[in-house]
Amino acid sequence: MPNQIRDLHAVDDKSFPYIFEQNATVPLKTSSGLVRVNVYRPKDAEGKGGKHPVLVTYGPYGKDIYYGDFHPGSFAELNPEHKSPHSAWETPDPGFWTRNGYAVVRADERGLGQSPGFLDTMSRGTSEAFFDVVEWAADQPWSTGKVGLLGISYFAGSQWRVAAQQPKGLSAIVPWEGMSDYYRDRCRHGGILSNEFIKFWWERQIVSNQYGKGGRAARKWGPDTIEGDLSEEELKANRQDQNIDNANNHFRDQRYYASKEYNKEDITVPILSVANWGGILLHLRGNVEGYTQAGSKLKYLRFITGRHDLPFYYKEEVEVQKSFLDAFLKDDDRVGWSIPGKLPPVDVVLRKGDVGFNDAAAERVYTRRTETEWPIARTQYTPYYLAPSLGLSPTKPTTASISKVSYVATGFEENDGREIGAVSQGWKPLADAFDLSQQVSFTTGSFEVETEITGHITAHLNVSVSPTISGISPSEIDLFVTLRHISSAGKEVFYTGTAGNPVPLCKGWLRTSLRKVNKEHINHREWLPHRDYFSSDVLPVIPGEVYPVDVEVWPTNVVLSPGSKLVFEVSSGDTQGCERFKHTSPTDRPREKLAGMNHIHFGPRYENFVTLPIIPSK
Repeated sequence: MPNQIRDLHAVDDKSFPYIFEQNATVPLKTSSGLVRVNVYRPKDAEGKGGKHPVLVTYGPYGKDIYYGDFHPGSFAELNPEHKSPHSAWETPDPGFWTRNGYAVVRADERGLGQSPGFLDTMSRGTSEAFFDVVEWAADQPWSTGKVGLLGISYFAGSQWRVAAQQPKGLSAIVPWEGMSDYYRDRCRHGGILSNEFIKFWWERQIVSNQYGKGGRAARKWGPDTIEGDLSEEELKANRQDQNIDNANNHFRDQRYYASKEYNKEDITVPILSVANWGGILLHLRGNVEGYTQAGSKLKYLRFITGRHDLPFYYKEEVEVQKSFLDAFLKDDDRVGWSIPGKLPPVDVVLRKGDVGFNDAAAERVYTRRTETEWPIARTQYTPYYLAPSLGLSPTKPTTASISKVSYVATGFEENDGREIGAVSQGWKPLADAFDLSQQVSFTTGSFEVETEITGHITAHLNVSVSPTISGISPSEIDLFVTLRHISSAGKEVFYTGTAGNPVPLCKGWLRTSLRKVNKEHINHREWLPHRDYFSSDVLPVIPGEVYPVDVEVWPTNVVLSPGSKLVFEVSSGDTQGCERFKHTSPTDRPREKLAGMNHIHFGPRYENFVTLPIIPSK
């Protein structure tokens, strides 16, 4: 870095109920440089410390940015037990955890906050620096040598990667709503760039906290950089921009994505993976697959509902966290976490009824049930067949005729001026012949008995595209699918999404040129097709050609009451429930590739169905 590194490590054992160390330095062993951390340690009646197990977080959002400044609205709703002078977004509260016998180490990721260096979020270098922080925490004189990882989102996703490196002292991890697959879970859903969230996240939460960024204290975004500000040119040279990298890289075998890969089987520490049914566009898949593929002998999968920010701090959920961590970091196992087979490894919350969304009190009516495996062994994978009449039924169609259902694909949002222009200019001659909708929906009849759906879903479709605008020959089909729940009253039932927004049951995506499935891969399962997403897997999409495809739909849960219906929606772009997680990049989804009429084909050779994981009663 251009400015000389300073040492401003300070210890305050008087001002707070815990000992507070600010800007302790962790020298990096795996690379040059350092990482700065804050340490919060319990103290006894004499104000002294002692040895304690350590909870570590490592991430980009600023170890010194107060939760109340980072997200005032969320902080106002936070469980008061987890509000302290050092509360920070998505991390364990030092006030609570020091009261319960844990030291807390909160690190600024390299290149962010007070940690100098090159900003390269979610990179291999990031995981290597995290590795060094874990081993440092295990070696400190105030540490028992046992380290646990606990945090939400980024502070959860990074846990999978560092655990796979097996740092000394790491004893348990609790990835709470944290993706485990950078490509599939976060950046490219079915191969399609999820650009809007990456842009929002990068600009609000990352660049704003870059090491050397001026004016942070004035904006209440943590203190200014210890060594002083850097120029805009220096800041830009010291970061790897995720917007640019994800736009320029499309496949998992490209160096950008390949460098972030790791083997989940290398994770051997005890795991409590917590997945939110409402996280249908970011973390849910990663928590489930992280649990499924991890090599740990002791691993648990817990499902929750609610917003992304608050359940982590609910009293009942904190008790689960504490019980799990006590078992492995304090040798205080009150319920049997450490005894193989003692506890059911899977704990499912059952979404039954229409309780509204973003209402934590209302969602408390949801009941829980434990299972001995995931996916649930008694699952009856049941195909529901699409019909050209827009029906969805477990009865296979018997028609001998060939037909198709069509919908528009332009690759842009409805309110995008370019699409409106395309409709008014290019689609005019077809206005009478086609419904110019960008989606088509297939609906079941009313369910006669209560029916539970829990697990993984796949959709098998036969699709094609035809040109409709002069001069454009489409060469791609982007498929966006959604499963929706309609109550017996005829009202769509919405669930709580990441930001408290209303979301449907689940979604899935596929770029048709990346339809190739690797059935020989160890992670291929009939209920979850495995795609490598390699550059060598790209297959042509030619107008008029019909392509059978299998779309991975993210896992879900719902208990359908008698009279309820399901709607399966197929679209050429984002539909309700996406909020900030839209796929709207004009370079990733150019009109020149996508503009046309998409078709789903029906007939003796073309079966279209959604395979639902139906759970019979025990």
